[in-house]
Amino acid sequence: MSAAGLVRRAVAFELGTWRSLGRWVARRPDVPAGAEAFGYVSAASPVLWTFVVLSAVEIPLVDWLLPWPAARVALLVVGVYGLLWMLGMLGGMHVHPHTVDDEGLRVRNSFAVDVRVPWEAIAAVRVRRRSVEGSRTVVVAEEGGRRAVSVAVVASTQVDVELRTPLVLPLARTGGRPVDELRLAADDPAALVRRLRAGLAGHAAATPDADAR
Repeated sequence: MSAAGLVRRAVAFELGTWRSLGRWVARRPDVPAGAEAFGYVSAASPVLWTFVVLSAVEIPLVDWLLPWPAARVALLVVGVYGLLWMLGMLGGMHVHPHTVDDEGLRVRNSFAVDVRVPWEAIAAVRVRRRSVEGSRTVVVAEEGGRRAVSVAVVASTQVDVELRTPLVLPLARTGGRPVDELRLAADDPAALVRRLRAGLAGHAAATPDADAR
């Protein structure tokens, strides 16, 4: 990626963090009317809150320890900025949950991942807890000639979404290659799977000739 592209991504990420913090404070989750929300933040919350608390303790401590006024002011600004930034990251996960509606499944991770999977593209869903290698949010794995993409939280996923046919998803990590399965994290994977199965049944009933086409 070019330097200009990296700058654009950094700016977009920064703006997304602050927008998320604003939505979280205002209690305005990004859930469209008629959609049902499913969270995925519970595994990450303890880690993020630990950093938030430590940062909050560090700010007055550093201010008390440093004898130089200019350095104290500079580090105070940096400390407050970092604290708010981490709260924005946490808020992003709260205000951008997965959603299910009449169109299908929408898989998200904060504001950085947003993937829509229509009902007609889903073959089956199941609860399956998996560990994901590495610390990246999006991980692509090749398994027996099939390609699976995981949208992980704390290096784990809990729900498998099997696709009817390989599908190209708007995720840079896939390199534009189609995937056969999408795996995602969920706080209540059983509830999400029940809702998805009900949606699949409803979609099949509304389009009885879908499998024949």
